[in-house]
Amino acid sequence: MKYLLIFGLTIAVIWLWQGKRRSNLAEKTRQQKPKSQNRPRQLPATEIVACDVCSVHLPRTEALTSGHGIYCSDAHRRQAED
Repeated sequence: MKYLLIFGLTIAVIWLWQGKRRSNLAEKTRQQKPKSQNRPRQLPATEIVACDVCSVHLPRTEALTSGHGIYCSDAHRRQAED
């Protein structure tokens, strides 16, 4: 019975020590982070355009443009020019 009590007290002390250690580490990491990193990084805005044939929306950087309009694929560009 004496050994069971000693074992239980040892486990309780280790558990309390670990909890205090974890909270100290968490506090240190919160203090070390610059405030600018707490805000989510914003991505640059991308203009969205619609295909003149099928009306699918896609970024302007991925769209095909010609004298007749904006298209999502080469097939739709050829179809509109015919």
